[in-house]
Amino acid sequence: MGDRVDAAFKTTGSKLLLPVSEFFGFPLDQVNFLACQVFALAAAFWFRLYLGPRHASPLLRHAVAILFGVAFVIFCFGWYSVHIVILVMLSYTVIITSDISNVHRYSLVLSMGYLTVCQISRVFIYNYGILSTDFSGPLMIVTQKITTLAFQLHDGIGKKPEELTLDQKRLALIQRPALVEYLSYNLNFLSVLVGPCSNYQDYVDFIEGRHIHRRLRQQAEGAGNGHLNGSDQSPDLSPLGAVCSKLLLCGGCMLFFLTVTRSLPIMHNVDPHFISHAPFLTRLVYAFFSIQAARPKFYFAWTLADAINNAAGYGFKGMDANGKPSWDLICNLNIWGIETATSFKTFIDNWNIQTGVWLKSVCYDRAPHHPMAMTFVLSALWHGVYPGYYFTFITAIPITAAARAVRRCVRHHFLCSRGVKLLYDIMTWAATQLAICYTVMPFLLLAVEPTVVYYRSMFFHVHLISMLVAIALHSKHTPAPRPPPSSSSAPFPLSPYPSHCQDPHSNNNLKAE
Repeated sequence: MGDRVDAAFKTTGSKLLLPVSEFFGFPLDQVNFLACQVFALAAAFWFRLYLGPRHASPLLRHAVAILFGVAFVIFCFGWYSVHIVILVMLSYTVIITSDISNVHRYSLVLSMGYLTVCQISRVFIYNYGILSTDFSGPLMIVTQKITTLAFQLHDGIGKKPEELTLDQKRLALIQRPALVEYLSYNLNFLSVLVGPCSNYQDYVDFIEGRHIHRRLRQQAEGAGNGHLNGSDQSPDLSPLGAVCSKLLLCGGCMLFFLTVTRSLPIMHNVDPHFISHAPFLTRLVYAFFSIQAARPKFYFAWTLADAINNAAGYGFKGMDANGKPSWDLICNLNIWGIETATSFKTFIDNWNIQTGVWLKSVCYDRAPHHPMAMTFVLSALWHGVYPGYYFTFITAIPITAAARAVRRCVRHHFLCSRGVKLLYDIMTWAATQLAICYTVMPFLLLAVEPTVVYYRSMFFHVHLISMLVAIALHSKHTPAPRPPPSSSSAPFPLSPYPSHCQDPHSNNNLKAE
């Protein structure tokens, strides 16, 4: 036990903040990560105000973004950061030298293969003693960016326009990137530690000062209002309000983590004494609240990352319905949508949004067969090799099928009145939240043994119920044929929460209605 406590204050990165770590009792990896993100926030304001497109050339902005990003990964991960640079350079070699018809395949195999090797080494070295932050985190973000760019390059040069969806046409690239742009896109300090992944063209527009203007023009064209007048330079819209509101949310999440999350440890769900003495309902309620309490740390990290990008002037989505600027282009979650989700689909739509968009664009929309299963497999591989990840994603498949079947075969019976619909929403909210709790528990337990212990203690009830429901309702509904690749929208209905964080054409990967 003492070794595990000592390990929490060790890191392959800088030990400069070790006294701070010991004073507050936080793992040094967490302290280093938070210090870098706080510095990144301050640097982002400076980047926008003093190194903006009107004051500095794109080359200088790219160089500074790369310099800070590399410094952050070295500070956090030490010599392990070389893996991130190696992967980026190898992938650039593939982008430049590969035939355009295969560049997306080679990039996917290279980045996912390198990431998987690093994930395996992490499991072997740490033996499930996962550090709060580790070098595979930035590798996961870089993998998303590498493959996103490669597929968009393949769409722009290697495919005919009529073979693409509207989304793919909009994001397609017609020339290979220069080295400095590629390094900046993958290693910039705004997103190198925790993301989110964004589109290459959006990032280059931001660096070159066209980001806001282009988003406004696209919004105007989408509304049928023609084009904007004036130069191609972005108008000066301040993100300060959006940044402050997101930082306030970060503060609330941090307070919740310090006061509540620590009092509801996940491992208590598999404690032998708790399992043998607590009744089933008590264990079910504790599992629910312990999973709910684990979310704020993700809320904190993703919201802070979004605020950092906004502070630099990146992430402008357009004007909202009230005519105010919206800075949610690359946000990664919708907390209200998560906490009030009444279906598996809605939860997934609002959780880790940019990763969902990536999975959809590189896998779901392109898979020739079984797109849902293949997307779950890719997601599991991307997350890592801990067995708990695979338990989670495999468990999600029958639950997704059951959720779709219920919505298609049962929901319309509850739409006769507002009161009945409210009752249906309450029931589906409870069922969804409990199913999510049951599904993601292995994701946090990581190993096989505690996962099996937990599912046995729960009598595998969600597995059994979801399979029975899916089988019972399967014959009552004939699924519609999948839309052809040239369709103008995604193959699912949009999220019930389209106004926050999501583009109208970028709904998530697994629409489990």
